[in-house]
Amino acid sequence: MAKARQVAGGGRAVEVEPDRLEGWFGRFAERNGGVVSTVVEPGSVCVRAANGVTATVTVPFGPLPVTGTFDGLAVAALVSHMLAPRRIALLLVRLGGHSVGIVQGGRVVVSRTDRHLVHGRSAAGGWSQQRFARRREGQARQALRAAADDAFEVLVARLSEVDGVVLGGDRRALDGLREDRRLGPLFERAEERVLDIGEPRLSVLVAAAGRALSAVVRIWES
Repeated sequence: MAKARQVAGGGRAVEVEPDRLEGWFGRFAERNGGVVSTVVEPGSVCVRAANGVTATVTVPFGPLPVTGTFDGLAVAALVSHMLAPRRIALLLVRLGGHSVGIVQGGRVVVSRTDRHLVHGRSAAGGWSQQRFARRREGQARQALRAAADDAFEVLVARLSEVDGVVLGGDRRALDGLREDRRLGPLFERAEERVLDIGEPRLSVLVAAAGRALSAVVRIWES
């Protein structure tokens, strides 16, 4: 069973794997007294239940080819879109570690993972703190440079082969990578969603490979 989490601005969000999406919406309808309407747009699908609860999916790897407002539950176009086989580039980075890979059908087929020591912040004051901060900044730059090199060599080199790009990790670290011009084409194709992950390593990359292809359903109660 997919686990829901609270999201900023209210409501809950749940990640649903493509092969479970049709069943998830069927159960949503049963729990909420049926579905009144479905609004299908190129980049989103919103299902409204009889009791006022809505379930909305921002379509990854869009747009959808079918749009309109329909009576009842009409998620066939979304389900078909989510089930389409895809090859994606996956970039996970946090300060001090990164993992990059090419994912085919939810399985990692090419990858590279590395870690670099970056000290935590010091509570000391004076010159000692300043020296520590400079050393930490140097370590952070080295770690991001290594992440950029691997992203360029593994992902950018294969961009013509993939159907999309998914990011994960720390947004500040990702913003640091955006400054590397070599990675411009990679970030231009990146999905808006950023996966929340722990310290990047191969096992985390493997888990993220499945999550990257899932739909995020946001649920609001009236």
